Amino acid sequence: MEAFLVSTLAVAIAEIGDKTQLLTFALTARFRRPWPVLAGVLVATLANHALAAALGSMAASFFEGQWFRWLVGLSFIIMAGFILIPDKLDDGEARVRPGAGPFLTTTVLFFIAEMGDKTQIATIALAAQYHAIVVVMLGSTLGLMLANAPAALLAGFAAGRLPLKPIRYAAAALFAALGLYALLA
Repeated sequence: MEAFLVSTLAVAIAEIGDKTQLLTFALTARFRRPWPVLAGVLVATLANHALAAALGSMAASFFEGQWFRWLVGLSFIIMAGFILIPDKLDDGEARVRPGAGPFLTTTVLFFIAEMGDKTQIATIALAAQYHAIVVVMLGSTLGLMLANAPAALLAGFAAGRLPLKPIRYAAAALFAALGLYALLA
């Protein structure tokens, strides 16, 4: 029980203000559908944190130094570009390419954004400490969901009331800045 509670608390705290929380907010504002976005966050997190808990030490040694920094930096810049692509609106409803709706888009982008993230690293360390891969993975996933659910629900509420274009530009600028920082640090 301790491994579950510590994992939940550690990841929930680490996720507050994190880039993936911003991604959840931006995707919910874009698609205006918080529940499929949250479902995508859940699936991506379960997959990512299962991988982190099971293969973390091997992955951590593989993605070291300069190459890892370049991979992270470029992924942020790619996400910034993705955020700038507006959906075509018809009768007030967002349209996306077939097969790339809010659930699939969120699942893929969130999984990529979590790679090398502090919550993934925390999951690796906690699984190594407690030797309880499934319990730590479930606790870290719950912690991440506790931090991201309010972001999705707030964005879902605010998206219809706030201008989407400035939100999209602000989110893209932040992701681009994070990408440049990762590349130049």
